Amino acid sequence: MNDFLPISRKDVENKGWNQLDFIIISGDAYVDHPSFGAAIIGRVLERRGYKVGIIPQPSWKDLKDFKKLGKPKLAFLVTAGNIDSMVNHYTAAKKKRKEDLYSPGGKSGFRPDRSSLVYSNKVKEAYKNVPIILGGIEASLRRFAHYDYWDDSVRKSILLDSNADLIVYGMGENQIIKIAEALESGIPIEEITFINGTVYKTKDINRPYEPIILPSYEEIINSKRKFAQSFMLQYNNMDSINASTLAEPYDNGYYIVQNPPSEPIKQIDLDDIYALPYMRTYHPIYEKDGGIPAIKEVKFSVISNRGCFGNCNFCALGFHQGRVVQVRSHESILKEAKEIIEEPDFKGYIHDVGGPTANFRQRACEKQIKYGVCKDKQCLFPNPCTQLRIDHSDYLKLLRRLRNIPKVKKVFIRSGLRYDYLINDRDDTFFNELCKHHISGQLKVAPEHISPKVLEKMGKPKREIYEKFVRKYENVNKRLDMKQFIVPYLMSSHPGSTLKEAIELAEYLRDMGYRPQQVQDFYPTPATLSTCMYYTELDPRTMEKVYVPKSQHEKAMQRALIQYTNPKNYKLVYEALKKAGREDLIGYDKKCLIRPLGHKKMKNKGKKTPRNSQTKSKNKKNNNNKLNNKKLKKRK
Repeated sequence: MNDFLPISRKDVENKGWNQLDFIIISGDAYVDHPSFGAAIIGRVLERRGYKVGIIPQPSWKDLKDFKKLGKPKLAFLVTAGNIDSMVNHYTAAKKKRKEDLYSPGGKSGFRPDRSSLVYSNKVKEAYKNVPIILGGIEASLRRFAHYDYWDDSVRKSILLDSNADLIVYGMGENQIIKIAEALESGIPIEEITFINGTVYKTKDINRPYEPIILPSYEEIINSKRKFAQSFMLQYNNMDSINASTLAEPYDNGYYIVQNPPSEPIKQIDLDDIYALPYMRTYHPIYEKDGGIPAIKEVKFSVISNRGCFGNCNFCALGFHQGRVVQVRSHESILKEAKEIIEEPDFKGYIHDVGGPTANFRQRACEKQIKYGVCKDKQCLFPNPCTQLRIDHSDYLKLLRRLRNIPKVKKVFIRSGLRYDYLINDRDDTFFNELCKHHISGQLKVAPEHISPKVLEKMGKPKREIYEKFVRKYENVNKRLDMKQFIVPYLMSSHPGSTLKEAIELAEYLRDMGYRPQQVQDFYPTPATLSTCMYYTELDPRTMEKVYVPKSQHEKAMQRALIQYTNPKNYKLVYEALKKAGREDLIGYDKKCLIRPLGHKKMKNKGKKTPRNSQTKSKNKKNNNNKLNNKKLKKRK
């Protein structure tokens, strides 16, 4: 019979165990579902016969919480959770978030800032000599010295600040089994320096084989150019086939050494991971608090792939999952779908079948199998590579098979679709079936911006490609006699965007008649090319200067311009237009974005004020009087 991993000493005893081999400490509440990294790692180790327990969201102010499962035989495995704890806690404007979807009842306050670092140090305080292994997105992206947006400074590798022994970066199933076997065989943690996909610290530079020596920590905190150079060396060594070992020196004599990435996981192994005996829900201890909201987004969805060769500059997927796409078999996905439909609250709708990019179901090209991903060019930017395989046939077959499962009414695609990949497919079959079967009235795509200057810094396709996609989408829906719309995701304040480019985007939205409800302000998270630009004000690919909107006020102006019709944004939009010398957009012409100061609409907070408002008000009063008279007559 399936059960949750132990979370208390009583759970451990009920299994007849005296001691656990591994204890996972997670910043997320415990949800035993394959969309949660801690659950996957726990189940993978369990399958190999290891005794695994989990301490979800321990109180970082109480050492007893870190001792409640006892001392593990082999190691503590520490993760901040599915999201970097600082991103989880703060908006791009550095304001505290009120919600945490990965915590009981969606409430915040269940984890500390920089959770990986805090947890690791608390474990070290509780047990002096137990190995500590960091994993998850927070540790993965902070494995080298990195720019920290919240401190506005360059922080050391998290391996040094946390006092941990090892980092598993990327998707860690391959690495954690090799580490477990090494520890079980008696190899000390400080000697486990030979596993790809891991980062370790050493004072012996002869230990790694022929490493590339990165600029030292002291160099990069004193020179933004050195920081950019270091970043590009990391950026170009992220493939399991062609990457070199990297070593970052520190003045205390330590080197932070990154082994090449772990090889992409094979389909048979990926299928096995998703077939493990997950409970597919949150632990019952959270029921009294209303459960864990994050499960709602994934409970009736299926992960079909990993990795992304789209490689947008503001995305960290290349550093974490890699650019090589790995896919599950149809049989594995169909098996999971059939488990989903047996859930008592399943209503007939599979919410998503995808991953980082839903319509990538194979490697970008055959050359990657032998040579790895290209270091000097990208697959889709600025134009699709001539070697790129553009083929939706496998994904289409999968979706058709899912649609034909009894009890399934609809299969939606809500993961991101690369429209620049789709528009270049000469076979329109997938496009037609996408519109006919897999959209719930709106298709969300991410053009992000329309300015060539900004798009180039983002690594996104030209505006003309997006417009071509929109025209085709509209034509397909018209032919199918379906009224469906496109919802474009847009980003403000990305490096390269001045007020001029922000206004250019606002004018485009005006001409399209589109009023976005949501806008993402650029968020400089660790280990992205865009974040490197943000900090250094250099494009690390060319070392050319880049304009970066850094003040919160300018970022607010650029964001407001995208939502210029919102009365709350009037003052910011007015200020931005005046500052940019675009007073021509303030007035009564149809091309204007806003009305002049003192206009009636501004006095009424954007509500329409009819010219004969007094007359209308009197008419309304008279109508009310007539209605009241009628009621009085009826009563009599």
